[in-house]
Amino acid sequence: MPSVDLEYPTQPYSKVNRYDSRASYSLETIHQIVNTSPIVHVSFTVPNSPFPMILPMIGQMGSFARPSADTGDVLELYLHGYVSSRIMNLSRKADSEDKKEGEEGLPICVSASHVDGFVLSLTPNSHSYNYRSATLFGYATLVTDVEEKQYAMQLVTDSVVRDRYRHTRVPPNAAEMQSTSVLRVKIAAGSAKVRAGLPKDDRADMANEQLLDTVWTGVLPIHYIIGEPVPGAYNRVQKLPAYLEEFREDFNRDAREAAVRAATTVE
Repeated sequence: MPSVDLEYPTQPYSKVNRYDSRASYSLETIHQIVNTSPIVHVSFTVPNSPFPMILPMIGQMGSFARPSADTGDVLELYLHGYVSSRIMNLSRKADSEDKKEGEEGLPICVSASHVDGFVLSLTPNSHSYNYRSATLFGYATLVTDVEEKQYAMQLVTDSVVRDRYRHTRVPPNAAEMQSTSVLRVKIAAGSAKVRAGLPKDDRADMANEQLLDTVWTGVLPIHYIIGEPVPGAYNRVQKLPAYLEEFREDFNRDAREAAVRAATTVE
């Protein structure tokens, strides 16, 4: 882990303006939000379309050159998808174009969000969420090196269920490798915005004794839960493997603690 808290450079397009006290440009904060989000949304422009495109995808921050790097280090974002999907074709085309150094590839924006709680105040306008959100700005290029592609496929798979990759039929066969493309996104800038804590209300409402006596205020913590496993139709493994049960228990505990911690944090 770096000895200092590294930050992304603040750019006009990445700067948080409203409630900027909640902003963070820390690599650690941003990468943690992305890596714990089950879905990221990827936006890019499409030629001859009046609208930008946005796709839900699975992504994970990592470093093929430095596999042991943690989330506080400089990392790249890996995304995987079908070989002939629109984003892959546009990235392939962008790879062949001459561009300024550092701007090679398809420009994309990536967002990830978590809702940790409903914050219920005295008036509707003061209601809020406890949340963690992050946005990345970068350039996507296709991964062509076979070893890096396999690294990324394992990284993404294990980001969904810890240690799942090696407990399946691996490595992917030739057909699977050919039908799947992987994007490496070099990050140019990023920002996060986090809200945690209890409700806050206007001074006038706080002085209204009748309002205080009749309106419940507080936080309803929210978190994902992994439920009871449901075996597949052709599953022959009678007992849930220990690595899956441990993952389920750790996931549920960590998610619950994060939601409660967000509710009780003094902002």
